[in-house]
Amino acid sequence: MGIDVGFEKIGDMLDKKKSVKPPAYAWQDLALRVIEELGIPDNKRGSVFKVCKEHPRQFIELSIADTKELCKTGERWKYFFKIIESKESI
Repeated sequence: MGIDVGFEKIGDMLDKKKSVKPPAYAWQDLALRVIEELGIPDNKRGSVFKVCKEHPRQFIELSIADTKELCKTGERWKYFFKIIESKESI
């Protein structure tokens, strides 16, 4: 049996239980994936969430694939937004 150390503080018990909430919507999960894969800076994260909310999943996934294929060096996140903008105008 374990050693009895007495009572625990409620705060200690609450600190132990830290769970990460899953995204509420599929587009949020997609946005988090885009942020991770393309290295989106913190100040542009809101824009990624907005794009993922307003456009279908297939559109975003094609844009990610195009970005990875066409931009081998440099800041891929800038290229991602250029692709999104150019596809919107078509």
